[in-house]
Amino acid sequence: MKTWLAGFGASSMVLATALAATPAAAAQWPERPIELIVGFAAGGGTDITARTLSVFLEKELGGSVVVVNKPGASGALAMSMVARAKPDGYTLGMTNMPGLLTLPIERPAGFSGKDFTYLATLVRDPSAFSVKADSPYTSLKELIDAARAKPGMISYGSTGVGTDDHLALVMFEAATGTDLNHVPFNGAGPLRNAVLGGHADVGGMNLGEAMPYSGSQLRILGQASEKRSPLAPDVPTFKEQGVDLVFASERGVIGPKGLPAEVEQKLAKALETIAANPEFQKKMLQQFTEMDYLPGDKWQARLNEADKQFRAMWAKQKWLD
Repeated sequence: MKTWLAGFGASSMVLATALAATPAAAAQWPERPIELIVGFAAGGGTDITARTLSVFLEKELGGSVVVVNKPGASGALAMSMVARAKPDGYTLGMTNMPGLLTLPIERPAGFSGKDFTYLATLVRDPSAFSVKADSPYTSLKELIDAARAKPGMISYGSTGVGTDDHLALVMFEAATGTDLNHVPFNGAGPLRNAVLGGHADVGGMNLGEAMPYSGSQLRILGQASEKRSPLAPDVPTFKEQGVDLVFASERGVIGPKGLPAEVEQKLAKALETIAANPEFQKKMLQQFTEMDYLPGDKWQARLNEADKQFRAMWAKQKWLD
């Protein structure tokens, strides 16, 4: 009996020590660099947002945050890496909606929406159509007329199948009765270079990705907000040009499912603080990106509703080329 009790006491002490150590370990997090995974090439809107965010996250968390670009499969490669990562807070993802939802609908993507901890969404960036500054198209109407006259002959570049840029094209074609030749790229940077080099007639870039080049290099034919953006008041909406299309990319931060509660709370609080920081808001304005902060639970609720809409859209019209 004494031996059994002794063994029980020893085991209890080990268990108590382990339990006591867990909060302490979480309290010390982060003890090494955090990787913020981006699913697109450097130079695009998601990458720029992530690099700006990483600077503010380092200040809030007191540790290093490294942006890692893992382009491929329209962002699915990066999101599957986050989904498979150890849930210790050292691997996060800067993600996009709708790709976060649409990629698992259209094909086996290596992840599903249930694989993540949703920390916060921060910004939105309306879809936009841009052409080279010397393009013959000066309005959406001219583009539509040309596309109807030459079905499948006008090339449209996007950041990948199932991304917001591609779905904007699918909805544009449905709304206008046109057929453009879709050409996917690994990010907004390569896509923008293709448009500037004359290798793609139209670039489906977000407004924030196109605005720094608007004027001398790019002509933005329209953007898909409900109304004109105060960040780009001279750019007309699709709706005011007769195309009923409202669509945007949301950028937020996810982690693997099962993050320790203390780590999740630290990250959520840091993102909430950053979103309210006037300096961060100023940086987003400079990038022509609109703030659209939601905490993780409210963001996930909005994503759940959006998922239903995309599944209904897929059932009606599959968007794969």
